[in-house]
Amino acid sequence: MCPETGRARLSYRRAEEIFEANTRPLANPLASPEDIEDLDGWTLHRLRHSALTHDAEGGTSTPMLMARSRHASVRSLERNARAGVDAVARHVTERDPAARRRR
Repeated sequence: MCPETGRARLSYRRAEEIFEANTRPLANPLASPEDIEDLDGWTLHRLRHSALTHDAEGGTSTPMLMARSRHASVRSLERNARAGVDAVARHVTERDPAARRRR
């Protein structure tokens, strides 16, 4: 119980269960309603990976990503923040000296 509000706190495990159950239709858009209970939804950990990836693609520095995610090494951060092909192409194009001269 929260001493300030008197409300019960939601445990991480219960939040994970609720999130996973409610994202099953999103994670499996072609599944029939009868099959949805047997399928997996998204996880809070996957949501965390997505947030890190979007931040990395947006140009957030490695030290900031490490601090935010509390990763101790760049190697562990690499596994969690993976920039997509489009983001890498955009990054290269924005930094190409020849492309800047053509503008």
